[in-house]
Amino acid sequence: MRIHEFQAKRLFAEHGIPIAPSRPATDVEEAVAASEEIGLPVVVKAQIHAGGRGKAGGVVVATTTDGVRRAAERLLGAPLVTHQTGPEGCVVRTLLVEKAVRAASELYLGVIVDRARRRIVAIASRAGGVDIEETARRNPDAIFKEWVDPMIGLRPFQAFRLAHRLGLSGPPARGVAKVVVSLCRLFREADCSLAEINPLGLTEDGEPIAVDAKLTFDDNALFRHPEIRELRDLNEEDPLEVEATSVDLNYIKLDGNVGCLVNGAGLAMATMDLIQHAGARPANFLDVGGGATAEMIDKGFRILIADPDVEAVFINIFGGILRCDVLAEGVVAAAEAVDVDVPVIVRLEGTNVEAGRAILGASGLAFRTASDLREAASMVAAAVKEGS
Repeated sequence: MRIHEFQAKRLFAEHGIPIAPSRPATDVEEAVAASEEIGLPVVVKAQIHAGGRGKAGGVVVATTTDGVRRAAERLLGAPLVTHQTGPEGCVVRTLLVEKAVRAASELYLGVIVDRARRRIVAIASRAGGVDIEETARRNPDAIFKEWVDPMIGLRPFQAFRLAHRLGLSGPPARGVAKVVVSLCRLFREADCSLAEINPLGLTEDGEPIAVDAKLTFDDNALFRHPEIRELRDLNEEDPLEVEATSVDLNYIKLDGNVGCLVNGAGLAMATMDLIQHAGARPANFLDVGGGATAEMIDKGFRILIADPDVEAVFINIFGGILRCDVLAEGVVAAAEAVDVDVPVIVRLEGTNVEAGRAILGASGLAFRTASDLREAASMVAAAVKEGS
């Protein structure tokens, strides 16, 4: 789960990470009032779940009240298109009005999970304010890392070592080291999958300040953090993904033309590979899980059909905990209730497979059943060709 910058900075402040005075605003007058309270000059920032806002015109420095008003009028209610949003952009519904900070230099700090080493890793670079991926590609030697022992956490000497490798010493090194420790503590306590400050500004006096803030949380750990779960902004998520989440389905919208309904993440990945091999592209990742009910299957099938990009549906189920007859009952119920105008290819194997096939056959609906994956791939390719 992702949250907005203004929400992340509140968590930063709670964990001792210095930030500039700021206020969120949802209308023009609120933005103007926030600038008057904070004091000019300010930076008016569009709040969307995407990077590249500055390059897209979503970050505006305002030195006058009229400047704040013009920026708010232009941004609020309008779509902001960045390299991460796609051509449709994201509608700006909230602004962050923040005291402008004059930074003598800018650094990068981030904390992620290194899955290869199975440890948290703190990352730092002198190249702040730019994409860390670009820095890694152009100049990998400019990126420094400290891995965190899961039993004892980040040690102070590691934070100081990062600061020294950034070329800092004295009070600036101590200030940055303190931010590193705080960021790692926030990462662990909040069950984050990403915590990032880009850039971390250093003032003329060497004081660190988080100019930007980005936090992403592990969805599987949100049950432990109801206060963080409340920060979720459904406006920033795909409506079909929100609907799927409401019934405990794992759904991710992709840009292809074949809808996939499977049980199990591994089977989902293999199914998407199969679709690609057949000359089509997956339109989604939809994993109903092992314990799905007929009602959940019904909802999942409806979500697939509701996607206007879907030209064919491929249901690939290996019956284990989820029996094939339960899957068939859910699919038939959904197909009878909605207008299905695309081919539906079904491949079933496993528990109660014959009963499942019988239910599909007796439904009178035009399901195309495949006996194995090779036949299913051929059917998918033919269905997409028909749609084209």
